[in-house]
Amino acid sequence: MPIDYRKYPKNWKELRAEVLKRANNCCELCGAHNYMPHWKTGAKVVLTVHHKNFDINDNRLSNLIAVCQRCHNILDCGERAKNRKKRREHEKDNI
Repeated sequence: MPIDYRKYPKNWKELRAEVLKRANNCCELCGAHNYMPHWKTGAKVVLTVHHKNFDINDNRLSNLIAVCQRCHNILDCGERAKNRKKRREHEKDNI
């Protein structure tokens, strides 16, 4: 999914570059290398930046990690499930 830069600070691209540099252009969880085939899936890796505390307004470098798509999906899985549950409950309340 494309990033909506309106939700991020003006210096997001610089923050992202700093996080990737700190991570040596590798996923900080599984070690997959940016733009190379993923060691597990074989898919081309495009590193993303993950907010450890899931707060996109908390852009401290200590809260940001470089991750491959596979690791990012694993990290976000629980948060997505919580959000789906909230939406379903909200929809039930508004019927």
